[in-house]
Amino acid sequence: MDKRLRRILPTVQKPARYTGGEYNEIVKDKASVKLRMAFCFPDVYEIGMSNLGMRILYGCINEVPEYACERVFAPWGDMAEAMRRENIPLYALESGDPVSEFDVIGFSLGYEMAYPTVLDMLDMAGIPLRSSERTGLTPLVFAGGTSMCNPEPMAPFMDLMAIGEGEELDIELLRLFEKARDAGWSKAEFLREAASIPGIYVPSLYEPVYKADGTLAELRPLPGAPETVTKRIVADLDKSYFPTKPIVPSTEIVHDRVNVELFRGCVRGCRFCQAGYAYRPIRARSPETVISQGIESIRNTGCQEATLLSLSSSDYRYLSEACDGLLEYCEPRSVSLSLPSLRADNFSMELMSRLQKVRRGGLTFAPEAGTQRLRDVINKNVTEEELLNTCRIAFEGGWNGIKLYFMLGLPTETDEDVLGIAGLADKVLHTWRKYSPNRQRGVRITVSTSCFIPKPHSPFQWEAQVSMDEYRRRVNLLRGAITARSIQYNWHDASTSFVEAVLSRGDRRVADAIECAHKMGARMEAWSDYFDFKRWLAAFDAAGIDPAFYASRERAEDEVLPWCRVSMGVKAGLLLRERHRAYEARLSPDCRAQCSACGALELLPEGVKCDG
Repeated sequence: MDKRLRRILPTVQKPARYTGGEYNEIVKDKASVKLRMAFCFPDVYEIGMSNLGMRILYGCINEVPEYACERVFAPWGDMAEAMRRENIPLYALESGDPVSEFDVIGFSLGYEMAYPTVLDMLDMAGIPLRSSERTGLTPLVFAGGTSMCNPEPMAPFMDLMAIGEGEELDIELLRLFEKARDAGWSKAEFLREAASIPGIYVPSLYEPVYKADGTLAELRPLPGAPETVTKRIVADLDKSYFPTKPIVPSTEIVHDRVNVELFRGCVRGCRFCQAGYAYRPIRARSPETVISQGIESIRNTGCQEATLLSLSSSDYRYLSEACDGLLEYCEPRSVSLSLPSLRADNFSMELMSRLQKVRRGGLTFAPEAGTQRLRDVINKNVTEEELLNTCRIAFEGGWNGIKLYFMLGLPTETDEDVLGIAGLADKVLHTWRKYSPNRQRGVRITVSTSCFIPKPHSPFQWEAQVSMDEYRRRVNLLRGAITARSIQYNWHDASTSFVEAVLSRGDRRVADAIECAHKMGARMEAWSDYFDFKRWLAAFDAAGIDPAFYASRERAEDEVLPWCRVSMGVKAGLLLRERHRAYEARLSPDCRAQCSACGALELLPEGVKCDG
């Protein structure tokens, strides 16, 4: 370890974040590998190490004997300041080598507020921020993750973007890079060839053209660029790589447990939900695979908790079978099994009681809206009766904690819908009073609201976000309506949601504001400790950008959208149809009740079926 690091680590919070050396860490001999990739997560160690996607890709790339993938996380403020003071460049945990010495630098981007941290990490590594300033082939800088549904706000900083799931795509990209480097290709030659890999978006091969009113006239493909870049998916999850020997962190992380992935995609069609459309089609692991991967992961880590993950875990067809197999192993060893992402319309009290024998926690549901009318608008197929019946069963079974998540600012929302949230919470409290066998323990009902953000590739991508003042008015309206002491109300900050909407829906010009914010000191903006709204307003002003143009403006249905060259496999016509149904408050059936012909099936190889 660098002597300077030895000197500063005792002076910073949680020094184990920066040392590496964890159990199951993969360390390869530099002399024996042909290519090294720095896998960067633009947040602190505790967040990045909890991310299943990063665990999968880290292990997947290291499965290739001649490739080495090492982890890089963003240092917290005290460490970042000390590193700059001591002239210590950003380094990878496995080897301690500076990031600038790696052949390829990949960023995982799942949250738009992490964008300034990407620039901060490049700066700490001594790497020019913009792709145009990095003239050589090495290091190649690219990004992947859910935020790449709209690659344009980060386009000037990235040499290319990986769209979709990376298990196969990243390896293909690294193979081509190795070939290009060994053959002495120029960066331009490599990027033109990379654009032919399905799922690779090369920003420099697309030229934005704007109208006088500031909207996009077109995002013009240059020679060699495909008209549309369609996301990549892994068709068979049973045969794909899964990390059953994940790294065991040396310090506490947010989700310090074994994660077992049930399936990808979602059978529902909630109109506000980007993930529900971006991860189609539905592909499930067999219960045998889930059981074997879970048991192997527990054995290889010693974790005392395992979690079954998906967008909607209670929709997994083989849930009881998978849980039975895992519980047979877990119960005698006092390993708890948890199941997040529950739905009130298919909640199983018997299953939850068995899962939480070891440790009984609270239950979380997301009605999203306070009235049935608005739940129909957003296609949330959950009724008040189903929610209250689920709460009754839970309270009768001994639970005394319920968390309810809602959004404010949804399209067509009225004050009646806002007050309906308070009314629904009161009905949950009344249900506890009526059915709880042990009222002496008390009850804790937590209502949380966030501000609706219209996301790309969802039926609400054309909508406007309500203004910050209007969102705050609705928060205050709801606060005043919640009077019971047993009901706690939490709400998300309006200004953060506003900036997130700009970054989610922005075009390439927004990159200038991101860079301005970085130069003004923005980093770790996902944390309230660091987020500074005045700084963002100053950055937008310096870049000549009106943030309301991106966040608060309804888009015309024929407007060219910044993400028009990227396809998630879902037809634009389906998104428009769902938007129109929303304004009629018409429900659409879920995928298992009736196929919507969304187009995602075309992503699967011939003969492979969607599990919807």
